Amino acid sequence: MKAWAVIATIGLATAPSAIGQTITDGDTLKLNGTIYRLWGIDAPETEQDCPDGWPAGRMATTRLLALIQGKSVVCEKKNTDRYGRTVAICRASGEDLGAIMVREGMAWAFVRYSQDYVAQEKVARAAGLGVHGHGCVPAWEWRPQPRR
Repeated sequence: MKAWAVIATIGLATAPSAIGQTITDGDTLKLNGTIYRLWGIDAPETEQDCPDGWPAGRMATTRLLALIQGKSVVCEKKNTDRYGRTVAICRASGEDLGAIMVREGMAWAFVRYSQDYVAQEKVARAAGLGVHGHGCVPAWEWRPQPRR
């Protein structure tokens, strides 16, 4: 799995200075040494392409990077997942990153865990944005498929 790194100013309660941020994929970031999985969404895996060849995973990863670059990022812990990551609602300059990613079609509402972003997905789906315009398999279905 590739990691995308950028130096930006972040605003965590315990880290008021410039810190290295790492984006793992479209729903996972690392701030101040803590790995955060965005609450209520599931973005395509970095290597995931849609059946028409659209690079969904790389597009989602790039978009999340753009959303945090140079912005104050604050994450509010909801719980911890089975991999030890902190599952959180993260905001960049006050804007909910999960809501933006789903609204723009860069991720799906992960209704298995939350109904928080169902309305944003409905809008993205109706407009054919991102994954919805390219016939992408949801990440939770793509992950268990065998790879060549």
